[in-house]
Amino acid sequence: MANSMGSLFIGASGLQVSQNAMNATANNLSNVDTKGYVRERVLQADRHYDTFDTTAAIGPSQSGLGVSIGDVIHARDVFLDKTFRTESGRQAFYSSTSEAITEVETLFQELEGTAFQEVLMGESGLRVAFEEFAKDPSDSVNQNLVVQKAGLFASRAKAVYQGLEKYQSNLNTQISDAVDRVNDLGNTLRQLNIDIMTIESGGIETAMNLRDQRDLVLDELAQYGTITYKELANGEVKVNFEGVSFVDEMRVYEIGKQTDKVTGFITPYWNHLSNTKEGEYYKVYDTGEQISAAKKNDNGKLKALILARGDKEANYLDLDGVSAKKYDQTLGNSVMMNSEASIDMLVHKVVTAINDLYCPNTTLKTDITGTDADGNTVTYKAGTKILDAENCCVGSDGQLPPQELFTRTGCDRYTKITTQKGEVYYVYNEEDPTDTALQYTIGSISVNPNLLESESLLPAYKQNGSEERPVAYDLGQALSDLWDKELMYLSPHDTTPVTFSEFYNKMTGELATLGDVFGSVASDLDSTVLTTDNARQQVLGVSSDEELTSMIKYQNAYNAASRFINVISEMIETLIVQMG
Repeated sequence: MANSMGSLFIGASGLQVSQNAMNATANNLSNVDTKGYVRERVLQADRHYDTFDTTAAIGPSQSGLGVSIGDVIHARDVFLDKTFRTESGRQAFYSSTSEAITEVETLFQELEGTAFQEVLMGESGLRVAFEEFAKDPSDSVNQNLVVQKAGLFASRAKAVYQGLEKYQSNLNTQISDAVDRVNDLGNTLRQLNIDIMTIESGGIETAMNLRDQRDLVLDELAQYGTITYKELANGEVKVNFEGVSFVDEMRVYEIGKQTDKVTGFITPYWNHLSNTKEGEYYKVYDTGEQISAAKKNDNGKLKALILARGDKEANYLDLDGVSAKKYDQTLGNSVMMNSEASIDMLVHKVVTAINDLYCPNTTLKTDITGTDADGNTVTYKAGTKILDAENCCVGSDGQLPPQELFTRTGCDRYTKITTQKGEVYYVYNEEDPTDTALQYTIGSISVNPNLLESESLLPAYKQNGSEERPVAYDLGQALSDLWDKELMYLSPHDTTPVTFSEFYNKMTGELATLGDVFGSVASDLDSTVLTTDNARQQVLGVSSDEELTSMIKYQNAYNAASRFINVISEMIETLIVQMG
């Protein structure tokens, strides 16, 4: 009788375990499409069993309490998780960089329906205007053509550069949003840690759904940067972001945003490692380091955005004459700064080369002292650049100094100096590296307004002291030949001089090659991420077919336990009736 009553308990345990297993399976089925959900698998185990006869020839006699749920497995493959997060971070890095390169290519190759190169080297571009000018510099039609094409060239250059600046500003906004999102994810992780520890502190229940949410947050965080993490015995996860503690037992170490007062650019820094009162900021990223897969630093959308944007709006001074080391530290990693510096370098070289032919310079042989237009006494040392007044050409008015084609917003080309002896010098106003208004840079140049009013003032005649001055055909030919001279280098790493046209083609060609490389790597990594995620889903994903199979299995087990109880119940009833 005692064994019969025990059999009822065994049957009841079978009912209970089967019911709980069906509940777990139903929960899996209801979350088939829930992002980040990890399927629950029920493991059954024996309750306490006693063995009576260990010497039996066939098998030992046992008596026990039935079956129980040994564990509900919340299975993840830590190696697949790590691979997925690493590769998704790399994919985000290359994808973001590729997107920036594509945007730059669009600005260079097609601007309002006209490729930028057309205004420089095309059939209706600036070069052709000078070729026509060379045929007869005194022809007003040719002079007007030069002035008009110079204006179109300057306006197109400004439009391209402004487009680069606008996209650079867009990247800055994305960086700000990315930093905010990283901080939000950190605070979410911290709260999930608290909730998980609260639930699991009793040692009875496992906070599976919260753990799923936490793993999903880690997946997203890994797209923004390199993360490492470790789960502690109490169920809490400590997270490092870019090698620095981000979430630990106590708090979230949020990333701050340092804003440049001039550019408005945001630089992420670690609040807890910085002394902002003293102006000391511990930056999250070293933008001067070389990026490579070998160094394992090609990871994270946030880093890609910062590198692509750069730390300022660059111009030709960031490229002209800099060392290879400085180039690598400033422009080498930045798509936007490199593009801005390159296009400005091209414009600067074109503008200054043309101006230097229209208004050639020489140097002072000795020191001079004189007065300027405002009556101020000034002294200039030997070697100072001045107008080569004897060899320059003049416009229709025959006046010195001759008109330059492109002017700067901040100053005239020359300052007139008159010495005590009555000698007149035109001292060249050098470009000031600290003031863009005094530089021949895209943002500061425009066509000489005097030439817009009267193109005949364009230097086209030689000086001979008479009213009928000879036409300066040699000047026209020099301006035409200028486009075939190799006056530029693409970068400090490039030792081959190129013409204006070759510079542009080389610049856009390298940009296209870089875009293809980054785009190809991003595509390959996208496939890797997808393959890895598919492998993860084999472990943690929910298959409706498998779950329905399990549901049928547990239903049959439940029915079998029910029939078992019915049989035992009838047997006990028969025994009681007979004994009565």
